[in-house]
Amino acid sequence: MIRNRAAAVIAAALIAAVGVEPAKAAQREETGDAAVVSLSAGQLFELADAAVARGDHRTAEAAYRALEQDPDPRTRREARFRLAALETQRGNLVAAATLLRAILDEEPTAQRVRLELARLLDLMGDEAGARRALREAQAGGLPADVALVVDRYSAALRARRPYGASIEVAIAPDTNINRATRSDTLGTIFGDFELDEAAKEKSGIGLALRGQAYRRLQLNEDLALLGRVSGSADLYRESDFNDQSLTLRAGPEWRLGEDRLSAEAGIEQRWYGKRALSRQASLGATYLHPLNRVSQLRVGFQAGLTDHRVNDIQDSTSLSANALYERALSPRTGLAASLALFREIAEDPGYSTTGGQIALLGYRDFGALTLSPSLSYSRSEADRRLFIYPERRRDEQFRFSLAASFRRFTFRGFAPLVRLTAEFNRSSIELFDYRRLRTEIGLVRAF
Repeated sequence: MIRNRAAAVIAAALIAAVGVEPAKAAQREETGDAAVVSLSAGQLFELADAAVARGDHRTAEAAYRALEQDPDPRTRREARFRLAALETQRGNLVAAATLLRAILDEEPTAQRVRLELARLLDLMGDEAGARRALREAQAGGLPADVALVVDRYSAALRARRPYGASIEVAIAPDTNINRATRSDTLGTIFGDFELDEAAKEKSGIGLALRGQAYRRLQLNEDLALLGRVSGSADLYRESDFNDQSLTLRAGPEWRLGEDRLSAEAGIEQRWYGKRALSRQASLGATYLHPLNRVSQLRVGFQAGLTDHRVNDIQDSTSLSANALYERALSPRTGLAASLALFREIAEDPGYSTTGGQIALLGYRDFGALTLSPSLSYSRSEADRRLFIYPERRRDEQFRFSLAASFRRFTFRGFAPLVRLTAEFNRSSIELFDYRRLRTEIGLVRAF
């Protein structure tokens, strides 16, 4: 029964709006100096649906909001689902997706809800998120006839929104903002040199900004042109350590049955401190292939030319290849594994490197809390030693990250995020030996 006074006001308004006699739909009770109208959840659903049918969205929303407070969790979930449908009808896709995510936090096996979330993500232009939601639904098990429909939908899936944007903002305390050594000296073939403070590890609190915008032009059913602009910035009080980049990319996307193929040309400009550091032009291609209903493989290749604005002998040509395997283990859990190889040929062989990286990533939902750990190892080796150093450079880097998002505190489609990252670099050249601990406290999309 809906019995609090706020709900009674809503109920009375609904009764008047749809012309139902109070004696047939509700009971009135005298409680002190106030009258309370009692409606069953079923009656309030009927009144709300009638309001939707005649286009009275404000009244319907008020009723669904009241039903969200019902003690029965099934009633609360149904109210959120219908409210999400109403928000979708009104064009508020972010609000609708946030409501669906809240339902799944309470009931991860609600497959109808997860499929609707996948559809909304597709409409919003987030094809990767839509595919992930479909994999999670399949991992949770679907009736055979429903699974076939989902298979067909997955094969036809494409980002439908012609444009979109995203942004992340975080406060980032960092123990080593310049990725520098703790050592006081630098070993060379001429002996040890003393390092000044600017060349040593420095801590600080920064502002981390990440953003992207895209525009898609659909040429026909299976071909589109996609343009993207993305940027990132780590900003500190001491601007000498600011690290900023801006990237422009554009190219065609093909749908080949269930597979996807995209190619793009791009240009990236990076600044460090108060000056331009490098500029890179690149060509790349990515191929996406679903392996089965719960997993997919993505492979990519890229070639680039880098103009190092500070040191000409670091100008280089680069080649890289990568593969990413993703799998949904259940509606709540997923994992991914990646492998990358790269080759960089610089003007000076001392700056030419060969290397690779392996990484494991995962996520696990605990109600409205999601934990996302990742672990990576990379290794690189220079072709020759630089003249000043006693040996050529060889680096090994270990990186561990754990992120937690808290959707219980969602506001306007965003939820708090805390990410802890530990990074260790072991190098044959002492100057490049460092360790780093970074925390990011910010906002992330809540669905």
